[in-house]
Order: sequence, then structure tokens, then C-alpha cells
Amino acid sequence: MSTIPPETDHAPQTREPGGILDRFFEISRRGSTVGTEVRGGVVTFVTMAYIVILNPIILSGGTDVVGNQLGFSAVAAVTALTAGAMTILFGLVTRLPFAFAAGLGINSFLAVSVVGQVTWPEAMGLIVINGLIIVLLAATGLRRMIFDAVPLALKTAITVGIGLFIAFIGFVDSGLVTSTGLSSPPVGLGVQGSITTIPTLLFVFTLVLTSILIARKVKAGLLIGLLSGTVVAVIVEAIWHLGGRTAENPGGWGLSVPTLPAQWIGLPDLSLVGQVDLVGSFGRIGVLAALTLVFTLVFTNFFDAMGTMTGLSREAGLADEKGNFPRLRSALIVEGVGAVAGGVTSSSSNTVFIESGSGIGEGARTGLANVVTGVLFLLAMFLTPLTSIVPTEIAAAALVIVGALMMAQIRHIDLSDVSALIPVFLTVTVMPLTYSIANGIGAGFISWVLVRAFSGKARGISPLLWIVAAGFVVFFARGPIEQLLG
Repeated sequence: MSTIPPETDHAPQTREPGGILDRFFEISRRGSTVGTEVRGGVVTFVTMAYIVILNPIILSGGTDVVGNQLGFSAVAAVTALTAGAMTILFGLVTRLPFAFAAGLGINSFLAVSVVGQVTWPEAMGLIVINGLIIVLLAATGLRRMIFDAVPLALKTAITVGIGLFIAFIGFVDSGLVTSTGLSSPPVGLGVQGSITTIPTLLFVFTLVLTSILIARKVKAGLLIGLLSGTVVAVIVEAIWHLGGRTAENPGGWGLSVPTLPAQWIGLPDLSLVGQVDLVGSFGRIGVLAALTLVFTLVFTNFFDAMGTMTGLSREAGLADEKGNFPRLRSALIVEGVGAVAGGVTSSSSNTVFIESGSGIGEGARTGLANVVTGVLFLLAMFLTPLTSIVPTEIAAAALVIVGALMMAQIRHIDLSDVSALIPVFLTVTVMPLTYSIANGIGAGFISWVLVRAFSGKARGISPLLWIVAAGFVVFFARGPIEQLLG
């Protein structure tokens, strides 16, 4: 078994750093400036601020096995608290511009599947256990070895797949792509093939404006586009009073209505902090069933984060020729700590957010951007109403831009080899189509070992990749397995 290489900084050397802040975050070494990092941190926060609204919507909508629900305002407060604390911690420890927040896949899994079997404190206990396992895997080097065992073509495919995933999220959030309610086609453009709402039209306006600014290499082009779109949205809402989107008002705004709040400041409700039960679920549903839930959480958390960090590091130009990036082991450990913190605060597992790519697109290259984003999240605990000013449709434009930029990485993959082409294609397409980074990675891993092995290239496959692929087979078949085991 190969030894773990020491952590090194692969960032390009551009000029001599100066000043404590510059030296600590290696700002000049990575070709950035303090102003660029601050702008990048602000853009990342603006793009991610919706999580302070969306996470409470998801978690407070779940009723646990004894009929309890989480309070909306309390979840909003702990969502901002945990995101802020973990984003700052990650920035200080790793010096990387990858912001943290409650993972969308896991919070939905909790609200829909887990709390139907256990209580909310017990569900958060499973999140903590999941995080401790991930920290152990990272601290022992096993998570790093799995990371190193992944071929460069798959790592690049993960980046491209995440780019498409981000763009698809943006299209859906904007209302440009909607569900048809039919088996074929399952999705369509707007309503019956037409853009029919003002919010979606403003998404298109923001997307075009931001694209022009970036194409003309305007500094802070992404931030200018977001702020311009938000200002126009506030003016439009003040004139036409569109309101929130409902069944009776399909032309309204998505998650947030762009209006200036009546109350700007309020004390956060942190009553959910510490409401966690580590062992109760094992007694309530049995050890085997509880371990199955933990297994699902670990796989989703583990590979979502690995794929996201791979994509972001490549987009930031911080990855080496093998796809590794500075302080990789520290990044993997802190990411596991995010799951523990999310469980302890009842905000769900916190992980690296793909929306960090918006700040990277603005030029962020160091952990200073994370500190800026984290501080803004902490302020959002007291200014929760302000986070709702930026409508989802405007933030969605930034996601599409970032997705397009990440898509460009596909040029680094040699697609002439069909044994690599098929796994790359499955990785890239399964992610957005199943709305899961982990699913795309699993499809890529399984197809890679099978296609490569049976085409005479088995010797080039790492034994760890075989093990992980087998684990993904179990992950995908967990439903039938649970039924067989009762």
C-alpha cells in the first residue's frame, strides 16, 4: 500500500507575498489580491444565501416518528450559524475558498426518509456518527488513498458533471426548466414551452448581462450582474407586486420575494443546538436498520464532498496534474467535522457547497474569501430577513455561468478511448439527471472498473477502486437489500 504524500501547496508561484494576511492565506502566491478575495467571498455568500431559507423549508416540513417538527426560525438560525462557523474554520485551516452549508441531498433524505422512522434528535445523532466515521477515514489516510485511486479522467469528469449539475439547478430554480408532469418529456421549457413569468424573464436578463460582463473581462462581473439583477427585481416587485409562487399564483417568485424587510435585525433562536441523541435510533429501529441509514449517509456525504472539492479545486486552478490540491488531508478532515457540527446544531450535515464556484469564478483563490463568506453567514443569523432580498431566479443566473465555466474542463479528457469515454459520459450525465453528485460518481466508478477490466485493462485499476465500486453497488441496491433483511 502506498504511503500518503505530504501535504503541499500546488498553487502557482507568481510574486513574493508580503504582509501577515497575504503570507497566511498565500494570496499573492496564488495570483490574487485582498480585494478579489473579498469580492469572491461576497459573491459566494450571495449565491448561497438561499440555503438559510431553503434548509428550514425542507427540515421543518418533516414530521418525525412521534409527531414533532423543527421550528422554521430555529432551523434558519442554526443553518446560518453552522455555515458561518464551518466556512471560517475551513478557510483558516486549509486556506481554500470552499464555503460550507447544509447539504441539500442529506437534508432532504433526513426529512423524507429518516425521520419517518426515528425522532429528530435521533436523526441528528446518525448525522454525528456519519461525520465521526468520515473524520476517522480522513485522519487515517484511507479517504485520501481512495481519492488518489480515482483516475484523472474520472476526476475531471466529476468536475464537468458538477458543472452540468450546477447549471441544471440554476435552470430549475429560475423556472426556465420545469416539470411537465408527464412520463415523456419529463421536463420542458417554462410553461408549455414558453417563458411566461417575469421572474424567469429577469433570470434571462441577469444571465445575459453577466455573460457579457464576464466575456468583456469586467472585474467583479459576476457580482455586478447579481446586484444589478437584484436591484431590477426589487423595483419590479415594488411596481407589480408579484408575490410568492403558489398554485394560485404561478407567476410569482420562487423561494424569496425581493422586498425590503420591515424588520432588519432580530436575535437568533439557537434552541436546537445540542438537541441530539446518539444511541436512541439503534434502540428504536434496531442496530441493522440504523447502520443501513448510517451507511447511506456516509456514502452520500463522502463522495458528494470528494466530487465537489475536486471540481472546485480544478476550477480554481489549485489542482495538480493528478487532481490533488493543497492541504488535501486537512480539507477531508474538516469536511467530516462539518457533518458532526451539522448534527450537533440540528442543521443537517454541513459540507462543501458547489455554489462556491461562483466566488471562484469571481477570482477567489484563498481561504480569505471563506472568512468573508463565513462572517456574512454569522451576520445573517441576526439579519435573516435580508437574505431573502436576493430572489432565487437571480442567484440561479450565477449558477448557470459557473456551470458553463466548469464544463470547459472536459477539454482535458482524452475521449478517443471508449473504455474511458463511457464511464466519463455516465459520470457527467447521471449527476444532473438524478440530481445527485454521489449517484454520478457511483455510476462512473462501477462502469470504469467493469468496462476497463473486461476490455483487457484490469491491471491499471487500483484495488481500492474495486472496493469502492462494490460499495456503490450495495449503495444503489440498498432498497432491495433492506427489504430482504426485513
